[in-house]
Amino acid sequence: MVTEQYPDLKANENFLRLQSDLAALEEKINQSRRYYNGTVREYNQSRAVFPKNVVAGIFGFQDEVFFQEDPNAKTAPKISFS
Repeated sequence: MVTEQYPDLKANENFLRLQSDLAALEEKINQSRRYYNGTVREYNQSRAVFPKNVVAGIFGFQDEVFFQEDPNAKTAPKISFS
């Protein structure tokens, strides 16, 4: 019986784990962004209702802005494995 003498390649498993970790990290970032924007929406809405709008006006509370991605963030960074 002839078998090929290839070493046990663990790099492929490590790369697949890296891809999985990056996908999980992206999902966590997306969830955090949605949570932040939801919280800002609730704050802005509650600030506009009486009597909170009066108190907010007296103390100078302003509407918060939603998180928006940097347009340059859409391009993936170059990664070198060498």
